[in-house]
Amino acid sequence: MDGGRAVASVVTSATHPTDPPTPLAGQTVLVTGATGVLGSAVVPALQARGADVVALVRDVVPRPPLPWTTRTDAITIVPGALEDRVTITRAVNEYDVGVVVHLAAQAIVPLAGRDPVGTFEANIRGTWHVLDAARTIGSVKAVVVASSDKAYGTAAQLPYTEDQPLQGRHPYDVSKSCADLIATSYAVTYDLPTSILRCGNLFGPGDRHPSRLIPSVIRAALRGERPIIRSDGTMVRDFLYVADAAEAYCDLAEALLTGWSGVAGEAFNVSLEEPQTVLEVVDRILRLCDVDLEPDVRAEPATEHEIRAQALSAAKFRERLRWAPRWTMDEGLSATIDWWRAHLVAQGT
Repeated sequence: MDGGRAVASVVTSATHPTDPPTPLAGQTVLVTGATGVLGSAVVPALQARGADVVALVRDVVPRPPLPWTTRTDAITIVPGALEDRVTITRAVNEYDVGVVVHLAAQAIVPLAGRDPVGTFEANIRGTWHVLDAARTIGSVKAVVVASSDKAYGTAAQLPYTEDQPLQGRHPYDVSKSCADLIATSYAVTYDLPTSILRCGNLFGPGDRHPSRLIPSVIRAALRGERPIIRSDGTMVRDFLYVADAAEAYCDLAEALLTGWSGVAGEAFNVSLEEPQTVLEVVDRILRLCDVDLEPDVRAEPATEHEIRAQALSAAKFRERLRWAPRWTMDEGLSATIDWWRAHLVAQGT
């Protein structure tokens, strides 16, 4: 399975008529979190491999179109939230879902600190609702659960490898540790064909959340404003461009469908494997934006509860699924900056 597919497969909406069918062709895939930045890349990547998509959508948020958002008329929308077990079970049953790609989560770390219960409800309860629906409805042949490097918590040794313990301590991190353990439990106890994908920090077009580093710095840089850094700038993070993440999710779903050895019941890390400090990322963005600005480093107390350094080894995923990222950090940042330029022009700001 070649995770390094042509980039065009991420931005087109259907396979070419002469392409051989993929394992996802003709499968009905339930995607939770389909309208998020990652989901907006995963949905058309699934469609490009011939899948029919059923999307669980909690809120419809007005926003400019993403470059990947095509064939929306071919997506079945199920309104509802992860916390609503009846809706999720109905969606899996009514649409005869064969594959579940569970992306939805409350993914903003500062918000988790302000509202831990809401985060636990969405990320933990929501995960067991999805998995139990897949368990009880016999049509499901593959489940891919989205996780995060945060599930590992603080580790004495980096990069993280999949055999390290899950030891989140703060609300968001704990929610991901718990969700991963629940997914493993369903795989081991009920033979539910489930795999977990733990990504580094995802970035790409369409992400406008002000608490995330890359969109906040790009927006400031293009406006000629000093980017505000909440931390002291020395935190280390791993990154992955969202188009590469989308292909990784599709590859993992196909591996489960075809019964690849060493995939079901397993967790996999995926990233660029190029950990950088926050200030190094800021410098990259300012250079690519061709601006000379000094970041405003705030070192806010709230960031003291965040993990200081994170890095992922993607060796297991590369070896078992023959995957490799197609986008370098600078290429992904440049594409994201181009999207922001067009977005700010369209908004008149």
